Amino acid sequence: MTKTALLALGCPEFPVQTSTAIYLAYKLQKHGITPVFAGNKSALLLVKVADPERHYYDGKMMNLDITIGALSTGKIDFDFCFVFVHSDSGIAYLASIHALSKGKMVAIVFGKCAEELTEQCKNICEHVLAEPVIHNPMPLKEQIDGVSTWLHV
Repeated sequence: MTKTALLALGCPEFPVQTSTAIYLAYKLQKHGITPVFAGNKSALLLVKVADPERHYYDGKMMNLDITIGALSTGKIDFDFCFVFVHSDSGIAYLASIHALSKGKMVAIVFGKCAEELTEQCKNICEHVLAEPVIHNPMPLKEQIDGVSTWLHV
């Protein structure tokens, strides 16, 4: 059975989120894991426009609130959950998904408040990738490149 990974996107306020999410989807697919993007309409449209031939999202997209509802009823679950965090609402989504999913949790923290948000994320989940970046995806890309060593994929 194919493993799946939730990529929970926050509001697309910072450009680094979309490129990092698409790169993460690429890396997961290379390991035979199907990425499923969840977010609000704007976040999902940015992914769709950036990947018009569906190389990385393959049409697997869901509204984030509906995804959490489906997790709460047990209709879906994921082997891995990557939650993009750049605000307090990202922390709330991380905590909700952590409480509802049996999947391995990873917080990807970025933006102006990355340092303080990282500490909060560490109280919720074991794995945190964090960089105070807004535009430059390279520091997060480098951390994602190391993910497979501790996810055992």
